[in-house]
Amino acid sequence: MKTKQLLVLTLSAAILAACSGKDDKKEAKQEEVPLVKVQSVYDEVVDQTSEYTATVEAFKTNNISSNNGSRIKQLLVDVGSHVSVGQRLVILDDVNIAQQNAAIAQQRIQLANQKRDLERARELVKIGGGTQQTVDQMQAAYDAQVRAIQASSRALTTMQENTVLTSPVSGVVTVKNYNAGDLPSGLPILVIEQQQPLKVIVNVNESDYPKIKVGMPVIVKFDVYGEEQFSGSVYLIHPTIDEKSRTFQVEVTIPNSNNKVRTGMFARVNFNFGASRNVVVPDRAIVKQTGSGVRYVFVYNNGTAQYREVQLGRRMGDRYEILSGLSSGTQVIVSGQSRLADGAKVQIEGEAKPAAAPAAK
Repeated sequence: MKTKQLLVLTLSAAILAACSGKDDKKEAKQEEVPLVKVQSVYDEVVDQTSEYTATVEAFKTNNISSNNGSRIKQLLVDVGSHVSVGQRLVILDDVNIAQQNAAIAQQRIQLANQKRDLERARELVKIGGGTQQTVDQMQAAYDAQVRAIQASSRALTTMQENTVLTSPVSGVVTVKNYNAGDLPSGLPILVIEQQQPLKVIVNVNESDYPKIKVGMPVIVKFDVYGEEQFSGSVYLIHPTIDEKSRTFQVEVTIPNSNNKVRTGMFARVNFNFGASRNVVVPDRAIVKQTGSGVRYVFVYNNGTAQYREVQLGRRMGDRYEILSGLSSGTQVIVSGQSRLADGAKVQIEGEAKPAAAPAAK
């Protein structure tokens, strides 16, 4: 009898333990539903701007050189000198000019002699004492001498122009490679940069190509001047797209009337393309797909998380503009989405858990 009672007690304990284990598993299964935070997102008016970085360059750069091979006699400017169009910069030794003048004078004497001989030959032909062939040969030699004098005169003009070097632009002397007494070779004597205006050459994304217009205003900022804004405008749009970077070059000019901007400065160029109305979401909601450039969010819908790929626009502090993929009023998951998959059941943090269904009898 005692043995039967002990067996009944043992079976009862096993049944209770099994039932208790099932309840624990059910409860654990319910607790596995991830807790998330959600936020409703809406459309807003968003300024359509793009910012690009670039380095400031001179609007024009001129290398001041001479090709007459003369020594520098005098340098009239130094690095940092402000110069104007036509201002004298360098005076070179004019010894070559004197030699060229002497050579031209000798050529003119020879030409005069050739002219007299040609006239005599023509007279001899008239009286039967010479041949027309001789006259033609002497005429050809005379014409060749005329051309030689013209070439020498042009060379003299070039020498004269290259003896006193002037500035072709108004600007600043940024480089001086030689001093008085040096014989220039290879490098320019001076470099002149036009700094009013200055320019920046920006590599703009292909997607912005239809929006950029010559003359459109832009805002330029420089890290050295903090949030101070400088006005600029689009001066030139290059006509080709780089097939590797998918960008095209845009030249922006900056008036620089106060000379605050210098070549070589780091610039941030802002293009404003107007405004449009798009959904804006917290950056916490955006997830990057591993191994690709795809961005997505999870949308909360009746207790489930739904995957939505989105196209990002501007970043505005801790928020992103969404160009496609979401509609206004959608609830997006902003916390806990790292553990989710498309269609996963979720529970909003802070909401009561649903009551468990009564066990079937």
